[in-house]
Amino acid sequence: MARPKDPAVRTLLIERAAAMLRAREPITLRSLVAGTGVSTMAVYTHFDGMDGLWQALRQEGFTRLGARFATVATTADPVRDLTALCAAYLDHALTHPDLYRVMFDASVDLEDLPAADATLEELVRAARRGQDAGRFGAGVVPLDLAIQSWAIGHGLVSLVATGPLPRETLDHGPLLLCAIFTASGDDAERARASVQRGWHRPAPDDDDARPA
Repeated sequence: MARPKDPAVRTLLIERAAAMLRAREPITLRSLVAGTGVSTMAVYTHFDGMDGLWQALRQEGFTRLGARFATVATTADPVRDLTALCAAYLDHALTHPDLYRVMFDASVDLEDLPAADATLEELVRAARRGQDAGRFGAGVVPLDLAIQSWAIGHGLVSLVATGPLPRETLDHGPLLLCAIFTASGDDAERARASVQRGWHRPAPDDDDARPA
């Protein structure tokens, strides 16, 4: 008879794996459960083995990103909103650098690809709203603009969260976003004002203040 799945145990193992990633400890079946009070069988019960655990860990990164995006208010200024989503992405990556490293490891399948894709769709919707409001040109492809915005955030935070550059590097974000927004048809001054309203760089200890 199959053992019942306890969501608390699943969460415990994901959090344990994330903590081990953060500490750069090797993750094996035995090291994962060491000190948790659960047996190695729990990994098979909840994830069908270590491969399933890695899939769940990667999915968790996108799940938490989606939850972070859900806290971004939708306003009458879609360019501000697109900027705020980019800032929320930085916040997520700096809060969960362990999960962030796994999120884009394409060697590991995702448990729910559509759910992960939905995070990009949040940016696409904001870009489309900007186009509908006349902020971006009619020839702009919202998906392309969303990817460009995401790429700016991803590039900057990769240099900080998992790279060698200081957090102040993130301050290049507003200038880069303004550049792609104006190139997409927005008025320079209007773009600058919207980006200023939407931009938020996490304070040095923001990520330390939040629970993992």
